[in-house]
Amino acid sequence: MHATSTPEPIDPNLLLRAYGHGIFPMSDGRDDPEIFWVEPNLRAILPLDGLRLSRSLARTLRRGRFEVTCNTAFDAVIAACADVAPDRSDTWISRRIAASYHLLHARGAAHSIECWQGGELVGGLYGVGFGRVFCGESMFSRVPDASKVALVWLVAALRRAGAELLDCQFMTSHLASLGAVEITQAQYLALLRDAQRPVGLPSVRAASAEAAGDGAGDGSAEGDGAGVGVADLPAGFAALLADAAAAGFASSPGKFIAQALTQTS
Repeated sequence: MHATSTPEPIDPNLLLRAYGHGIFPMSDGRDDPEIFWVEPNLRAILPLDGLRLSRSLARTLRRGRFEVTCNTAFDAVIAACADVAPDRSDTWISRRIAASYHLLHARGAAHSIECWQGGELVGGLYGVGFGRVFCGESMFSRVPDASKVALVWLVAALRRAGAELLDCQFMTSHLASLGAVEITQAQYLALLRDAQRPVGLPSVRAASAEAAGDGAGDGSAEGDGAGVGVADLPAGFAALLADAAAAGFASSPGKFIAQALTQTS
């Protein structure tokens, strides 16, 4: 008999360098030991000042239907995102990929947002954070609106942390309904490069867009997050809760978020 070998997780430094250059890994199935690297021709992003908050979703936030946390159940969120769904028989989140993001989480570069109802995990999302960038990987929902609420909290926390780019990878109708837009990979790489600029250097996005005519830049991204200002999601989440408490919304932070986003979206 031969022992089945378990592939090693992707090296965290390699994984972060890939994200810093606009590339991310996927797999063909839960038990597939191989990965392939993806660089889409078209990229979905959600402008942090362009979240589309519907009246019904704002009402859900104000009513506090969910308790929302950050980094409380990272591995459980990935497992839920990888679960087989009615519309698919397998997942791109292989065991190797899940193990790789576990390592990133352990070093503070991958994070989750969780939605709870009655003590049960009912929705959430996870992704990778570096520089002023957050790359959303996947989300799940076991009850209506849970993943939407998780995304709204993500946007609010990223804005509070000073993030500039929320990458959604591939466009879906779900993301489009929340304000996501599709851009070319070249445009994405220009935004990505700008969001990894060193501390103290002002944004060059406006100047790049004017010079290129469409914000495309030269289609290259530099660096792997070293020496840049970091928009830390957990810190932004904590600051958001503190802001809510200071404004008198300690028991209903969702109401504070709905009010803030309605005023600024």
